Amino acid sequence: MAEAHLSVGQVARRGGVNVSTLHFYETKGLIHSSRNAGNQRRYRKDVLRRVSVIKAAQKLGITLDEIRQALDSLPENRTPNQKDWEKLARNWRHNLDARIAYLEKLREYMTGCIGCGCLSMENCPIYNADDTLAAEGSGPVILERITRETGRG
Repeated sequence: MAEAHLSVGQVARRGGVNVSTLHFYETKGLIHSSRNAGNQRRYRKDVLRRVSVIKAAQKLGITLDEIRQALDSLPENRTPNQKDWEKLARNWRHNLDARIAYLEKLREYMTGCIGCGCLSMENCPIYNADDTLAAEGSGPVILERITRETGRG
């Protein structure tokens, strides 16, 4: 018996995404379709799980490029199963932890400085002639330091 294939509209409805989103995912190499005799896209049913994995990962803040790389790492480009998802989630955890650390550092500095030190009474060149931040360069040097420290740059 031949495997049932879904139209792009069926996948969009069942996957909770727009047709244009499916086309976009396909151009990014996240999902794959075949063509029928009328040159219409057809998807295997397991693409629904793949779309769900993509949507879940995006909610976690994972970029489409990171998602594509993770899906490409699966043998024979298969759709992730439960074990695969657990592995993908473990690998993305480091990325999420780094992003959280970065945001926590930003939160610490947010009220005292806009990043260049100009609102800081201790570092501002107007109030502090020895401007210690000047040696680190121009621009938002404190934010750049946080970026370097948390690996977000």
